Amino acid sequence: MNSSSDSGNALPALIIVTVMALIAFAANSLLARAALAEGAADPAGYTIVRLVSGAAFLWLVLAWRSRGSMTGKLDGSWLSAAALFAYAIFFSIAYVRLGAATGALILFAAVQISMLAWGIYLGERPRPLQIVGMVLALGGIAYLLLPGIGSPDPLGAVLMALSGLAWAVYTMQGRGVSDPIGATAGNFIRSAAFCVPLLAIGWSWLTMTGEGLVYALTSGVLASGLGYVLWYRALPHLAATTAAILQLTVPIIAAGGAIAFLGEDMTTRFAIASVLALGGVALTILARKRT
Repeated sequence: MNSSSDSGNALPALIIVTVMALIAFAANSLLARAALAEGAADPAGYTIVRLVSGAAFLWLVLAWRSRGSMTGKLDGSWLSAAALFAYAIFFSIAYVRLGAATGALILFAAVQISMLAWGIYLGERPRPLQIVGMVLALGGIAYLLLPGIGSPDPLGAVLMALSGLAWAVYTMQGRGVSDPIGATAGNFIRSAAFCVPLLAIGWSWLTMTGEGLVYALTSGVLASGLGYVLWYRALPHLAATTAAILQLTVPIIAAGGAIAFLGEDMTTRFAIASVLALGGVALTILARKRT
């Protein structure tokens, strides 16, 4: 009786935590675009504040979890931290040139395609449906990038694809860690070391208004730090395929937020590209599960 009651209470809590995490991930795109498009912050300054504030928040989470004892709690690696930093800086530079919705679609498609391609490189034999899915996903992104009305800035698209590739490396490095939050905290803290040379190089052109600082802090503390804590809290209760499919909703959430809060238009080109890219990745993930 109690077991049934606990299970009934756990499901709504899981749904709430999962939805909040996905909204947080989508908010990263909205916050970055809002700060960088109008010059409230420059990419270097935004990245530094985001990573350092995220590191501070996650350190506090670990301190609270261990009641002040940090011994042996930090995990992660310098390779993961470098990938995290590369993701963040390319992400920031790209959002000077891309809309929030377009950037989120390119980012998440690049992440999933990179991870699926790496699996094939390591010897996974793709099923026909997986091949069809990858062709659809790549076709959707190619259609989005075709020259013409509504096409995104080419350099911005390349930078966002590089950001997605870096995030895929970060994700694959983190597979199998025993304490994801500890690893994430350790990687964020290590990534702050890469911010020192970035600060030295970009000091002369750093721009950070009060509004930009709020956006960057919100991205670092809430959309990144808290978002990862919530996601890793939900992840053990989600099947791997379910988790992968759920992440594909982030570009859709970001698109809705971009229309509602940033005044971006939903173009036919973006809608078709989204259906092809996200549908193709979803098909590949589902076919991979069957394998």
